[in-house]
Amino acid sequence: MSPNPVAETVASLMPRAKEELAALVAFKSVADFDQFPRSESEGAADWIATALRAEGFEDVALLDTPDGTQSVYGYLPGPEGAKTVLLYAHYDVQPPLDEAGWVTPPFELTERDGRWYGRGAADCKGGVLMHLLALRALKANGGVPVHVKVIAEGSEEQGTGGLERYAEAHPELLAADTIVIGDAGNFRVGLPTVTSTLRGMTLLRVKVDTLEGNLHSGQFGGAAPDALAALIRVLDSLRAEDGSTTVDGLAADSTWEGLAYDEEQFRKDARVLDGVELIGSGSVADRIWARPAVTVLGIDCPPVVGATPSVQAGARALVSLRVPPGVDAAEATKLLQAHLETHTPWGARVAVEQIGQGQAFRADTTSPAYQAMADAMAVAYPGEEMQYAGQGGSIPLCNTLAALYPQAEILLIGLSEPEAQIHAVNESVSPEELERLSVAEAHFLRNYAAS
Repeated sequence: MSPNPVAETVASLMPRAKEELAALVAFKSVADFDQFPRSESEGAADWIATALRAEGFEDVALLDTPDGTQSVYGYLPGPEGAKTVLLYAHYDVQPPLDEAGWVTPPFELTERDGRWYGRGAADCKGGVLMHLLALRALKANGGVPVHVKVIAEGSEEQGTGGLERYAEAHPELLAADTIVIGDAGNFRVGLPTVTSTLRGMTLLRVKVDTLEGNLHSGQFGGAAPDALAALIRVLDSLRAEDGSTTVDGLAADSTWEGLAYDEEQFRKDARVLDGVELIGSGSVADRIWARPAVTVLGIDCPPVVGATPSVQAGARALVSLRVPPGVDAAEATKLLQAHLETHTPWGARVAVEQIGQGQAFRADTTSPAYQAMADAMAVAYPGEEMQYAGQGGSIPLCNTLAALYPQAEILLIGLSEPEAQIHAVNESVSPEELERLSVAEAHFLRNYAAS
């Protein structure tokens, strides 16, 4: 990194940032209060509120959102007449999944092989630290040249829409000239990237029932309709022979025109086992950024250990469908529901319940804010040119903000590059990426203030 005062300040703050990220990661802030104590999320929210107050933020508040969670808000005034920038991150995290699969404890930040491991280290508690580092560096080098609003969400991973509905009810709160969403990631470590599109999503729970109760498989199997077998057939109907997503009436042939994703690199990033084929058709970028993708997230059925010789009377599954820009998520939900109902065999009773939904997003990359970010990335990543990539995941808030503030420019950056393995066991963040992106964000705020 080329020496400059902002970069030098960020570098000097990194030991403190590690300690702070460790404190934030220690909160088990999963917004599923049936499995994780609400106090853990509230503790994380309090930690962020305290950190904002320490940086001089005004009007710091814990916002009680309609889904029962809290988002943290703060306002840092800048020079009179300056532009306003909204910085977003979320402090809620995914569950740790198989804790035995973690090399080190999921809620204990641990340095290993040059990376910091812990649930939320990249997605997205590291994003909170990225914003703090950028602002601290500017304060130490002449001041923050814009008005800054920070919003840290408490239920992004659950897709329950709490902050979206709160923002719609209080449209003046998050109004800004530009918005930096710190919940994306570089295409790879060391390659500065802004995310220009996000797939939307819909989440459905499907329940299949065939019998009043389980039956002995020896006495009744072969004629009694098995609900688990029926569910498996329904789920199988969602994929073509090559693994492509097939939902009746939903187009799945769009192409991606931006950054290419080498297939061998994708296999490495996705940790695909030797000899196992990728699914779908078209380029890798087509499949993960421009086309719909269905995933069975879970099935309720008897585990292998302790299973009895029974024909199952009922079974259910949680099904996710990612939809690309240009596809309405509500319409995709209707198509997926109709598909599940149509393809349920043997006259089995089927019930489909919508759990969550979010629209896809496409940014305006021709806006002045993108040039300001490109110039900032060039400082933080010498010799590299900022790239544009899509992201297969969803951030429903983006569309809400775009609808509320149609003149605002929205940029997506962050720490969730492929090596971070977000949502998986052994999630980690690259401290070098945290440092460089904090430098980039600081220079962006300067550039944007002057544009």
